Amino acid sequence: MAKNGRECISGTFSGVFAETFPTPLSGALSQPPSGSPLAGCPSRDSDGGQGPDQSADQGYAKGSAISSAGPTVRTLHVPDTAHGRRLDQVLHAAMGECSRNYLQQLIEAGAVRINGAIVTRPAHKVRALDEAAVELRPTPQSQSFTAEHAALDLVYEDEHLLVVHKPAGWVVHPAPGHWGGTLMNALLGYDERAFDLPRAGIVHRLDQDTSGLMVVARTRYAMDALVLAIAERRVHRQYIALAHGAWTGPARRRVDAAIGRDPRHRLRMAVLDAKRPGAKPAQTDIVALGSVAQGCLVRCTLHTGRTHQIRVHMASIGHPLVADSLYGGAPAAGMTRQALHADKLAFHHPITATPLAFHIPWPQDMVHAIEIWGLPYNDSAQIVH
Repeated sequence: MAKNGRECISGTFSGVFAETFPTPLSGALSQPPSGSPLAGCPSRDSDGGQGPDQSADQGYAKGSAISSAGPTVRTLHVPDTAHGRRLDQVLHAAMGECSRNYLQQLIEAGAVRINGAIVTRPAHKVRALDEAAVELRPTPQSQSFTAEHAALDLVYEDEHLLVVHKPAGWVVHPAPGHWGGTLMNALLGYDERAFDLPRAGIVHRLDQDTSGLMVVARTRYAMDALVLAIAERRVHRQYIALAHGAWTGPARRRVDAAIGRDPRHRLRMAVLDAKRPGAKPAQTDIVALGSVAQGCLVRCTLHTGRTHQIRVHMASIGHPLVADSLYGGAPAAGMTRQALHADKLAFHHPITATPLAFHIPWPQDMVHAIEIWGLPYNDSAQIVH
């Protein structure tokens, strides 16, 4: 059910999105997915657990090469069949109850010794008969998969999914510098079933300083269906943004430009040649809703979900978002965080196939910025794909 008076329209998308929406592909999966949730190794963490690398698995009867050397240390001898392979692959093949991600964390933390010497590179190539000693201990990442009882701003809730309004400043996933106090921790505190799901049911992200709507799964069946819907572009997300620079030219524009890691700045993404390694296709529809000399108000519709996609595409056309320092946008009109808000979300219910559409008000900091600029706007323009 809808929460706190926010708008949810079921049965049609037209009341919230002025768009043409495709028919869902059956609306839901025909059978519940197979596979087990996170379990077994206490080190399983928020990566959802990677499956074993079968190429490194030959030569091991599971557990047969492992002997106890104390309460928290395991030792193994590398078989001939694993000679020359990566250390993290070999450990994961022998210790499949632990995720490869967790084992990489242990290696980097200095908790793994090869023939008595500490090795900190997961890509270290092992030799046949090497002795590896692994100290099983918590890492910040593994401890991040803990419940915290923080307030969730729920827009909609049923037994299969949640729609959450994430405020600006809240990190979605635990990461370096933010191992706790995240949306994922709050989801674990809200419903213990989230422990059974990779990433506590999170199927897409918003940047830390972007506010707005997110859908979160509550069952593995719903999660797999939502992940598939996102991959097939059947989850529709719209954002409102304030950007520097008066808008000129046609009010509508599609930016179709591949995005990848900026080769000159590891924290940034950038528009890249589509043929460059690491470049991924990205498309954003942009409609100018209003413009003044200082800047413009735009509505953005995502067709893909690349990291920082709207921020990168807007900067690439000469309109960096207000207060988005990473991409050249200076603070203005009282905004101290990037002026981006995910106000509309629509998708077919993963179980019932009922169309659902959600719309939440714009945040006060952006409303205030629009008033400071004296920016007139019209948000009734249709976006048809």
